[in-house]
Amino acid sequence: MDINHLSIGMKAPDFVANTTYGRIRMSDYAGKWVVFFSHPGDFTPVCTTEFIAFAEEATAFDDLNAQLLGLSIDSNPSHLAWIYAIYMTTGITIPFPVIADRTGDIARLYGMIAPDVSTQETVRNVFIIDPNQIIRAILIYPLTNGRSIPEILRLLEALQTTDEYKVVTPANWQPGQPALVPAPRTYEGLLKRESAPEKQGLQCEDWYWCYRIPGQTS
Repeated sequence: MDINHLSIGMKAPDFVANTTYGRIRMSDYAGKWVVFFSHPGDFTPVCTTEFIAFAEEATAFDDLNAQLLGLSIDSNPSHLAWIYAIYMTTGITIPFPVIADRTGDIARLYGMIAPDVSTQETVRNVFIIDPNQIIRAILIYPLTNGRSIPEILRLLEALQTTDEYKVVTPANWQPGQPALVPAPRTYEGLLKRESAPEKQGLQCEDWYWCYRIPGQTS
């Protein structure tokens, strides 16, 4: 089976697809962040809980200028029947497009099929794609275990914070917490940081290990 292997920093491959919201193209979303995720199949329990969880956080993704976009190797009628069943059971509307990829072409293009696990279903991939259509993060979960939607939101906001404020985020970082600044790359930079970190708006544990509140000026 011919499967593509994408990595962080690559341009997100463009495609045209039929979805529950009509025909779309990946490049339609240039200028927005995209959270593009695959699920193994419609009318399955884990996927149902994930779609409900994504729907419940749809406003939070929208507030971050992010478009949710789902995919599985199911037909559009199956997708429509499933999301209607979710609505009838829970009252929750799925407010984002779900791609019908019956041929598996898009799944293979994005490496969403793990042939050692299944050649008939997509695993639980997540691609976070920036407004320039560059892949910034890739998460892969197995068929058996659902994703943490709060973690996907956290990672999306971390990437946006990095871009806007030129910082990096520490382990377990949450929005609103101090971020890290990159370490100096020269000895002159090291000495400058050591001389007066407070005047630079930094709180340092060591010369290479300093925190700053994103958006806070020195």
